[in-house]
Amino acid sequence: MISRRRLLSAGAATALLAACGSNTGRGGGGQALRQWYHAYGEPGVQQAVERYAKSYIAPVEVQWNPGDYDSKLATSLLSGTGPDVFESTLQVSAVRSGQIVPLDDVISAAKDDFTASILAGHTVDGHVYGVPQAVDMQMLFYRKSMLEKAGVQPPSTVDELVDAARKLTTGGVKGLFAGNDGGVEVLGGPALWSAGLDYVTPDHKVGFDDPAASSALAKLRQLYEGGSLLLGSVKDWAEPDAFTQGLVAMQWTGLWTVPAVQKALGDDFGVLPWPKLNAAGRPSVPVGAYGSMVNAKSPRVNDAKDFVRWLWVEQTDYQEDFNLSYGFHIPPRKSLSEKADKLKSGAAADAVKFVRDNAKPSNPPDWTSAMRTSFKDAVARIVRDGANPDQELKTVVSKVNDELKRIYG
Repeated sequence: MISRRRLLSAGAATALLAACGSNTGRGGGGQALRQWYHAYGEPGVQQAVERYAKSYIAPVEVQWNPGDYDSKLATSLLSGTGPDVFESTLQVSAVRSGQIVPLDDVISAAKDDFTASILAGHTVDGHVYGVPQAVDMQMLFYRKSMLEKAGVQPPSTVDELVDAARKLTTGGVKGLFAGNDGGVEVLGGPALWSAGLDYVTPDHKVGFDDPAASSALAKLRQLYEGGSLLLGSVKDWAEPDAFTQGLVAMQWTGLWTVPAVQKALGDDFGVLPWPKLNAAGRPSVPVGAYGSMVNAKSPRVNDAKDFVRWLWVEQTDYQEDFNLSYGFHIPPRKSLSEKADKLKSGAAADAVKFVRDNAKPSNPPDWTSAMRTSFKDAVARIVRDGANPDQELKTVVSKVNDELKRIYG
């Protein structure tokens, strides 16, 4: 089973294939609307979404898709056999090819209620193409008692984090766990954001063609070679076991682990965003959210839009249920996240604040798979092999420039 946390993987964005669509409006001869989901890992989600669909005024057929959802969806949309409504992340290529329809009119009544950083991940050229369903995010967990014993304050800068990880490494305990690859998969984005940089700028330029990017990634190398990182854990960064078993004093992982951490440690933990590198930077947390989208090739585009509006804009009780009854997620609607009892205290309340103040899309629409691969490979060489950051990033900047020219001309 695939978990919602896949959204935050560096390569998890759906590679929708180019396809020319046509909006043919209502119709369909009374057939049920077809709605697709990937196979969520949390028990009860499938039954919940089927229940939502059954309560709609018209027939809706829900299809659950175990396995490689991204490839299956892309193939079905390209062949014209795809669903009317489906969940996906947004890529600018799907917009450019006319494969999905804008949903500005669907979301208009509640647009201001959606967290701006989340909605930005579903927006291209000012138009919304996906209505966010649920928010996943990553953050830094720390063991309060371990920090107190070592006389270490929760870090607010990257240098403080490096120093804390070193001081907290003692005996059989390491200072930090950010994945068995040393953080290559999950910390590249936060490193850029810590220096006030980004993947791509709002005016479609490379967002990290700056010496500060090399400095930020060099800090990850410093962590890796300093002996304070846990490497080779039985379970990787997405599971909290290393943290709850006392193998590390700090771990970079996701919101979804909060219930398990609370069960194991009670109140003996806190959470933080990735800290800032310098005065130009800011703390940050990566966020991801599937959006409900409408297939431009559907023979019932308007019917499909009506259903998306009903489920993901009007039915706030279903939206809260979807986010908080099966696993642990943040509703993308501010009004829902603010009133949810499960999000009013402790680490959960902190996470809501981090998303409001420090969220950065982990896979923005114009950050293509080719860009992601080039950047992640460079981060791996810098962090694990000690490659020169300036030289590595120069190559990536060239690749990203080429991709942006291809997309935007």
